[in-house]
This record gives sequence, structure tokens and C-alpha cells, in this order.
Amino acid sequence: MTAGRVERSIGDRLSLAGWPLGSIVVAALVIAPIAFLAVSVLDPNTEVWRQQWETRLPGQLVETAVLLVGVALGSLVLGGSLAWLVTAYRFPGSRLFGWLLIAPLAMPGYVLGFVTLSVVGFTGPIQGWWRDTFGQDAWFPPVRSMGGAIVVLTLVLYPYVFLLTRAALADQAGAAYDVARSLGAGPVEAARRVALPLLRPAMAGGVAVVMMETLTDFATVQYFGVDTVSVGVFRIWRGTFDRDSASEFATLVLVVALVIIGVERLLRGRARFGQAGGRAAGLAPTALRGWRAVAATGSCAIVLLAAIGAPVAQLVAWAVVEATGSRGTPLLERFLEFLGNSATLALITAGVCLLLAVVVANASRFSRSRSTGLAARLTAVGYAVPGPVVAIGVVLALVALDRLLEAIGLGLPGVVATGSLIGLVYAYSIRFLAPGLQAVESGLAQVGDEMTASARSLGHRPATIVRRIHLPLGRTSVLTAAVLVGVDALKELPIVLLLRPIGFDTLSVWTFNLATESRFEQAALPALAIIVVAVAPVAILSRRLAGEVS
Repeated sequence: MTAGRVERSIGDRLSLAGWPLGSIVVAALVIAPIAFLAVSVLDPNTEVWRQQWETRLPGQLVETAVLLVGVALGSLVLGGSLAWLVTAYRFPGSRLFGWLLIAPLAMPGYVLGFVTLSVVGFTGPIQGWWRDTFGQDAWFPPVRSMGGAIVVLTLVLYPYVFLLTRAALADQAGAAYDVARSLGAGPVEAARRVALPLLRPAMAGGVAVVMMETLTDFATVQYFGVDTVSVGVFRIWRGTFDRDSASEFATLVLVVALVIIGVERLLRGRARFGQAGGRAAGLAPTALRGWRAVAATGSCAIVLLAAIGAPVAQLVAWAVVEATGSRGTPLLERFLEFLGNSATLALITAGVCLLLAVVVANASRFSRSRSTGLAARLTAVGYAVPGPVVAIGVVLALVALDRLLEAIGLGLPGVVATGSLIGLVYAYSIRFLAPGLQAVESGLAQVGDEMTASARSLGHRPATIVRRIHLPLGRTSVLTAAVLVGVDALKELPIVLLLRPIGFDTLSVWTFNLATESRFEQAALPALAIIVVAVAPVAILSRRLAGEVS
């Protein structure tokens, strides 16, 4: 063997080994903040826990449990029933509602929350009309309450259950239901004994996502006066700037997240998601007539109106009044600044997540080792961890890095961890890498292994194969990954509130701050901007769902 061939052989091996190593490094970067947070609780500050237990902690645990159960049940009932309605029946607008009912995903909970309070709250026009009509002492359901928070979060989170349930109905569950009906089972019996067991994994997965999103939220629940453990983390961090106390309290949020994951596994039982071999027949829909058709159409329309139609109309009205009012406001002049900050953060996060996703996804293509597979699974952990936990964990990890740099004489203490865009992007990347990776992997699944093997046999190195084959053929999924990550970053609130540099306000922060001060008209413009941009991934999901169930 010549020296040139030896060099090429060594270079190929090193190039091939670099991809699995890269995926392991990515997994380590994702896990590190969570590990630092877990280690921090090994030496707890008993005084902090005693103070919390004697003051707020018992109530926070109860309210967190009530909120999680309430939103989970509401999303399960609403999302599951709507999925069954638009799949099992045909009525005026059923096909249109099949993808429009995903639209509330574009509505952040904190936006719907402040719009609801301003319109339906005690000082809002609806209760004003109610008192004028039925008397000043007429009873009206309390809006700023646990019930109000549950309703608002249910309206923006039910699409997760709707999406997974409808996809499952389009596969084996629908076909099995029809078989049971053909064998003489009644509708209720066929649904209870056949369809529901097959739908259980999908519905459990949707409920788990709903509970995770509910646990992460602290802006919406604050509007409604609900004190959860996530609110407690935020209060300690922003109120005392006590990093150690906040990190210990954040471990409680992490424990709750782990409990949710465990409950989801129990709800699944031994059931697993499955795919039919080819396109499944799905349910044979039944046509509704008369008042039943009117009721079905009306039910779907009311949900859409409450979740996104009426709130967007109110935001547009406020934005027009604010833009055309004679008083003017300097905040409108800063809109481009806040929009630029949000776009910068979203673009950088999307670029970083896309790069890491390409490394991890291709590592699994070039190496089938257990370590590579484990690394791919670990990179998805960040999406299952609440935002406040990720933020506190990143601070602990970067503080440790600062101390290490200081110890070796680089003299950078505080620069990396405190008030830097680097720390913010790091936390965002941990949180949103999973959806980006899933989209990239789905794109690479369209590239046959034999194509990769052929390119390798012709002497091309992995980097060349990725650049000239994998990325061009999977460009649609890669673009989808970038859009999904970018929009998630644009909507994110807990992480940016906890970690943003001084003076670095985004659209989400601006909206939250203005709404907290009851300046609803001024909060309308940034809120509308977030919703408009968030429509993009919702449209992608709608298109995919329409293709799967058609």
C-alpha cells in the first residue's frame, strides 16, 4: 500500500470517527446543565427549604397539581373529542376544521391570558354589560382564578392531543373501529373496546406534552393569580438573585417533570405507537344531517373563535387604536428594535440547532454504535425539561466554566454566564434541539442507506456526502427544522426573562411586561407579530396532517 493510500485511509477513518464523537459532545452539552442542577441539590440549604415550606411551598405544590390535572383533563377531552368529531363524521366545514383546529398552537398562552382578562375580567366590557343588564350584584364566574387559567391553557394546548389522536385515528385505530362495527359491535362498544385502547399511546403522549408546557408556563398563571412551583423559581431568581436557592428550587420543577414522564409511561401501559403497512384506510366517516350537523359545525367554530379568532380580532383593534391615536407612544418606535432582537435570537438559535441536528442525525447514519444511538436520544432530553430548569442549569454550568477559565488564567469570570447572548443561545439550543433533530431525521429517512453506501464506496468522505447528498435531498425537512426552531425561540418567554442580557428585550418580553402593567393596547402589536410568525409552523403541521389523513 502506497503512502498516499495510507494517508487517505487514515483520513477516512478520522473523518468517519469525527461524526460519532461530535454527537457525543452535543449530548454532553445538552446534559451538562441538567447534571449541574441535579448535583446542586446534593448539599441542600435546609434554611431555604424551611422558609419555603413555612410560607409558599405547600400552596404551590397544591396549585401546581390542580393546574396540571385540570389542563391535562381539559386538553384530553377537548382535543380527543374534536379529533374524533372531524375524523369520524362529515358535516359542513369538517375538512376545513380538520386543519384549522391546529391554529391555536400559534397563540401563546400569555397572550390569550391577558386578552381574556382584559375583555372578560371584572373591569372588562363583558362583565360591565353583565352587571348593567342583570344588576350590579349579579354573579359572574370568577375569571382571575384557577379555573380561568385552566380554560386559557386548555384552549392553547389542546392541539397537541388533537394532532396525535387524529394521526392515530388515520392509522390502525380507525381501521380497527370499522372492523369492530362490521362485526356487529355498537358505536360506543367499538370505541370503548377497540379504538380507545389503540388511541391510548397517542393520547398519553399528547397529554404529557400538554403537562410539560403547563409546568413551564409562569406568565399566564401569574396573570390569573395562580402560584405554581415555576412561579416560585422565577420569584426567587428575580426577587433575590440568589442563584443557589433558585437552583435548589428548580430541582423541584425537574422532579415534577420526571413524575409527568413516569405518568405518561403508565398511561401508555404496554401499548406502543404503530404504523400500518402502507396507507391506512382509517375511519369511514358518517355524514351528519340536521341539528347534529349544525351542532358539530358550531362546536368547532366556537372553539376556534374562543382560542384564536376573537383574541386576534381584539389585538388588531387595540393595535389600530394605538397606531392611530393622537397621544402617540415611544414604545411603538422601539418595535423594530425589539423585533430585531427577537429575529437575531431566533436566527442564531435556528442556525445552531440546525448544525447540531445535522451532526447528530448523520452520526447515526455513519455509525450504528450504541453510543451514537444513546447520544441521539439524550439530545432530546432538553425538550422534556421545563424552561426555568434549563435556564438555571445553564447558569450553573456556565459559572463553572467561568471558574475553570479563571483558574487557568484566561481571566474571563462572569463574561460567559452573566448577561450574555451566548448563555441565552445555549439555553435555547438545549430546549429546542429536539424538534429540529426530529425534522432533520425525517428528511434523512428519505435518503436510502444504499445511496450513502455507494458514495462511501466511491471514496467520498462523510462531510462530502452530507454536503452533496444528504442536505440537498433532505433540504425540505432541514428548512422545516429551521422554521420550527426559530418560531419556538420567538415565542419562548421563561428562558429569555431569566437569562437575557441587560437591555436586551424581545417581543415576548415586551408583551409580558406591558401586559403585566395592564397596558393591553400597547402589548397588542408585539403579540400580533409573534402570532403572525408562529402561523408558519402551524401551516406546515396542517399540511402534513392533511396529507396523512387524506
